[in-house]
Amino acid sequence: MDDERKSSKAGERAAEGLREATSKHEAKNESRMGHDLAKGADRFEERSKSSDGKSAEEKQKG
Repeated sequence: MDDERKSSKAGERAAEGLREATSKHEAKNESRMGHDLAKGADRFEERSKSSDGKSAEEKQKG
């Protein structure tokens, strides 16, 4: 069963390629916007707000 859970070399290369592409895309967007994108909890909060500007927490309270 452990063998089934191991990453293949091709899978590891694909994952690395995705990380690199994501990093480049993020850097391009940050450069275009003129500031860094939010990271971690700040990013979660930013993305959880809907078009009405309320966070998930605000919606659950009211």
